Amino acid sequence: MFQIGETIVSLDVITENFLCDLSACKGECCVEGDAGAPVEEVEVDILNEILPIVWDDLSPQAQKIIEEQGAVYKDRDGDLVTSIVNGKDCVFTYYDEGHTCKCAIEKAFKEGKTDFYKPISCHLYPVRLEKYKDFIALNYHRWRICKAAVVLGNKEGLKIYQFLKEPLIRCFGEEWYEELSVVAEEYNKQKNIR
Repeated sequence: MFQIGETIVSLDVITENFLCDLSACKGECCVEGDAGAPVEEVEVDILNEILPIVWDDLSPQAQKIIEEQGAVYKDRDGDLVTSIVNGKDCVFTYYDEGHTCKCAIEKAFKEGKTDFYKPISCHLYPVRLEKYKDFIALNYHRWRICKAAVVLGNKEGLKIYQFLKEPLIRCFGEEWYEELSVVAEEYNKQKNIR
């Protein structure tokens, strides 16, 4: 691990390869699991504000869940997460013609209907943030459903931090990312010399 500002970054973030392969996984990360996606407190109002924008892309079941319990709830650990349908699908998902699970919020963003990309936890995946009193830890979350992403990342030689450039800048800023890149390049160069 190494420190940049008030963050502690796992070495895996700069040494491991990763590149999402939606054609292989079909967006399983938005379906699999026992709770919805983690949501920041500041994102709750945003998610409620964009509901009318994404509403027509949501399934009737998702719309019903949102009407009954809201778009976000507290899971058994007391963390804010997106509501889910049938114990699996995030309420903000939809399926394309190829049966790939996708994010309705991201779709609305790409269509210019909102300036909110999607919850930062989704945008940063496979990196998970853990907030402590004095720092934020960035850890690589290994998940069996992402094996194809590791294979494609290895093939393309793309490190996790490179794959996540946009969300990392969104979360921590350009200067932070530049420092991360310098540390990563130096570390990987030294590792290859040995």
